[in-house]
Amino acid sequence: MITVLAGGTGSVKIVRGLASVESDVNVITNVGDNYWLYGLYVCPDIDTIIYGLSDRLDLDKGWGVKKDTFNFLHQMEVFGEETWFRIGDRDAATHLIRTNKLKNGENLSNITKWMCERFAVGPNIIPVSDNSIETRITTSKGDLHLQEYWVKYRGREEVTGIQYVGAEKARANPEAIQSIQNSDVIIISPGNPLTSIGPMLQIKGIKKELSRKKDRVIAISPLIGDESITGPAAKYMRAAGIESNAYGLAKMYSDVCSTIIIDSKDRNLTKKIQSLDYKVLDTKITMKTKNAEEKLASFVLKNARSI
Repeated sequence: MITVLAGGTGSVKIVRGLASVESDVNVITNVGDNYWLYGLYVCPDIDTIIYGLSDRLDLDKGWGVKKDTFNFLHQMEVFGEETWFRIGDRDAATHLIRTNKLKNGENLSNITKWMCERFAVGPNIIPVSDNSIETRITTSKGDLHLQEYWVKYRGREEVTGIQYVGAEKARANPEAIQSIQNSDVIIISPGNPLTSIGPMLQIKGIKKELSRKKDRVIAISPLIGDESITGPAAKYMRAAGIESNAYGLAKMYSDVCSTIIIDSKDRNLTKKIQSLDYKVLDTKITMKTKNAEEKLASFVLKNARSI
């Protein structure tokens, strides 16, 4: 069994690659960027993984449903509502169904399992917790939800802090704990380490189990040099006082991980990372095609057998 810790746009490619070469894959998903909008409960990371695995993902944007329409959003504009969060019509149906089920007493885990069945998704997608966790960004505009900071304000403001509201009291999903315990290898995907992976590591039960299985945990870097491949990972790391490169990432994950995969361009950091008691592997980590996704997934699994 393979377990992957995944966020959204930075994780879906490796998740899709792994699912194409391995049959028994569990995906533990971040819930820290879930957001209430228009009375709908939006789960961007969960949905991106579901859409990516069911061939519905808009590959150009990296989120949402491909070839979606936006009539719902246009109508919201007529009513004077803000429309900075671009929910498509088919995407909105996902959020509506989820919200109705939550209001009828179902938990997020069971709803996600049901959605995977409806979308014919093979891998088991497990929300890290059924409790509410909010990743909030402290900026010059004040304390903002991650979605407001990154989508509404386009990440322009200086970041002075990151908080995971509710993470300390959140109960880890029992299925997520069991998945980590029973897995031959656990992969930390190349998601944003502070906003996709970070919220999950703040949940005591998750961090405890990962620490116990540390020798079976492999992290894939989302950075090349001192910049992230996509998104604001490097910006967040610098704001948190973490060196924005593969070495800084290794230090951040040192309690829960023993092997790291870095880009071949970062070989100069190998010895420095090894000083943290890591096994360091390097290859091309960018995934611009499905073939590249499968190639990196195969590289990860091949080396997982030797750790």
